[in-house]
Amino acid sequence: MKILIVDDESAIRDSLGLILRYEHHDVLTAPEGKSALAAVEAHPDIDLVFLDIKMPGRDGLDVLGDILKVRPDAAVIVISGHATFETAVEATKRGASDFIEKPLDREVVLLKVRKARDVQRLSRENATLRHRLSDTAGRMLGESAAMRGLRDVIAKVAPTPARVLIQGENGSGKELVARLMHEMSPRAQGPFVAVNCGAIPRELIESTLFGHEKGAFTGAVDRQKGKFEQADGGTLFLDEVGDMPLEAQTKVLRVLEDQFLTRVGGGGVQIKVDVRVVTATNKDLRKAVDEGQFREDLYYRLAVVPVDVPPLRERRADVPMLAKAFLSEASKAHGRAPSPTLTDAALALLAQQPWPGNVRQLKNVVERALILLDGEVFDAPEIEGLLGPTTPGAKPTAQGLDLFAACATFDEFKDLSEKLFLQHRLQEHEWNVKRTAEALGMQRSHLYKKIERYGLK
Repeated sequence: MKILIVDDESAIRDSLGLILRYEHHDVLTAPEGKSALAAVEAHPDIDLVFLDIKMPGRDGLDVLGDILKVRPDAAVIVISGHATFETAVEATKRGASDFIEKPLDREVVLLKVRKARDVQRLSRENATLRHRLSDTAGRMLGESAAMRGLRDVIAKVAPTPARVLIQGENGSGKELVARLMHEMSPRAQGPFVAVNCGAIPRELIESTLFGHEKGAFTGAVDRQKGKFEQADGGTLFLDEVGDMPLEAQTKVLRVLEDQFLTRVGGGGVQIKVDVRVVTATNKDLRKAVDEGQFREDLYYRLAVVPVDVPPLRERRADVPMLAKAFLSEASKAHGRAPSPTLTDAALALLAQQPWPGNVRQLKNVVERALILLDGEVFDAPEIEGLLGPTTPGAKPTAQGLDLFAACATFDEFKDLSEKLFLQHRLQEHEWNVKRTAEALGMQRSHLYKKIERYGLK
């Protein structure tokens, strides 16, 4: 911690400074109020101030208020050789975090410092959590009845330890729901670890989830913690859980039952974990159970509370709000200020679309508009031109073909063509990468690289 000592007695400054420096704190000193304020203004990283009350010039209680105006998050411990109950009360009213009497006792001083440090740490962690929660909740936009109902369910379920199965189409915001549940839960200060079960090769799923020991298989050059261990004390989000192989399902079920796991190649050594598991799927898991593709006992373990995320077509009233928010967000990301605006006609056109790719597709269309369109106002005909090549069932327009005319080189034309083609195919398969790759005869890892390259999310 960086600590400022304010006292007119040099002996107090020296002795207190010696105690604090011995404990590896960074110490500054000031003999009176004016130099103390100068130090606070010059060092915005001061965490704690020891402030004497009786000093020449301005009284310490008066200086206290000025210090807190400059550094409202700093802890101030008032020290005095003429302490009274009334003085301590007055100091507390003016914002002091603690009070200590002279002569100073080393153990008391260090106890007060530890207390101030712990309080500040908790305050900063809470501020970080509030900011993170605000950011996540702020991305869950919409005032439709469907979205209000979803937020109500999240508020009820998040504080509980219940396992949640989030169901919804690809691109509808299932991971956002999972993150918000984590941040509203008692585990919010723990890790949030997300795993896309459909993106992990079958032969690596167990190692990914449970970890492995060095030499457990070819390529295992070091011990590796799995996702369950990484999420210890927090939340593990298993996305596309319906794509998990049956053999891995059996081991996940065992971990859920007793909260112990064994790493691959671990020789049966059990490791205790404390994890809340939240899952998501775009599949009908009940149908998968009936077809023998998903374990029934695991299904009931995971679906203690099923939560349905509505597709965008069922909350069209939210589209204008989402489109404007995405346009503002994309403008900041691309350094374009001020952000362009969408006309009422453009917003109405967007609200009429079927959006098979849901919120993710809407976000892509808005960002595409920002990149490819000129001007500060985007109207319906311009937006319609961008919808042509990517919305199933829509007819290509002349303006849609103009997108390719903007390409300066043949390589740019090929890249744009490939991007639009892949996006169209992904939407056809409801953004299921595994099914899209199979339909295209492409390796899944290769398709993931293409998705990352073109920003198809």
